[in-house]
Amino acid sequence: MTIYETIVVEREGNLAYIIINLPEVRNRLSKETLAEIVEALEELKNDREVGCVVFRGQGDKAFAAGADINQLNARQSLDMLQAGGMQEVYDYIESYEKPTIAMINGVALGGGCELAMACDIRLIADHARMGLPELNLSIIPSAGGTQRLTRLVGKGKAIEMILLGKFISAEEAKQIGLVSEVVPLADLKAKVEETAKQILAKGPLAVKLAKIAIHLGSDVDMKTGLMIERLAQAVLFSTEDKTEGTAAFIEKRKPVFLSK
Repeated sequence: MTIYETIVVEREGNLAYIIINLPEVRNRLSKETLAEIVEALEELKNDREVGCVVFRGQGDKAFAAGADINQLNARQSLDMLQAGGMQEVYDYIESYEKPTIAMINGVALGGGCELAMACDIRLIADHARMGLPELNLSIIPSAGGTQRLTRLVGKGKAIEMILLGKFISAEEAKQIGLVSEVVPLADLKAKVEETAKQILAKGPLAVKLAKIAIHLGSDVDMKTGLMIERLAQAVLFSTEDKTEGTAAFIEKRKPVFLSK
């Protein structure tokens, strides 16, 4: 198992935790941390024992408090067009073939909020807050913030959060649909495990293709989206897992999926 400088990877059964391990700077997201996250995800992609990846921050104060401001200060306009930036990393996380969960155990601000939005499911501790304060630096949230937030909560609320640089509570994040559940910090890990268990009980190929259909379908017209959905279903109807899933239901037993 690879040893990293700014993150820790822990495996617990079918779950892998990618922990941003910089609590002294509120788990900020430097270019080095982003590179290590991608390296860890590549390693976990090939680990057949891992069915779900969970992101969290070290400690209980911050999930991730955004980009490294010193590095931001040094960047020039052309740097934004280079490969390997935060937006590209989060695109990779969004399209990752295994399900992902953001375990928001503290503030998720700027790039931290955008990291959470790139995950499939977001669960938050009741003391945590979320926000996109980039306009205070005369920049915009450009790691998917203007786009994913709008798609998750609607244009009106996204404009309000971004233009005001508003930090919202865990409860408000749930009310507007930014997160799925709010739980006490002491119960957050158990809630993550419960959620992951529910996902992992499903057909893994169906989970993968459902993600593809949802993400690709949300960016096209309805007719094209429905065709993507139909083609994804056609692929699944050719799998052994589909036969096993339907047979197990008829026979009233637990299915055994083999990703075939």
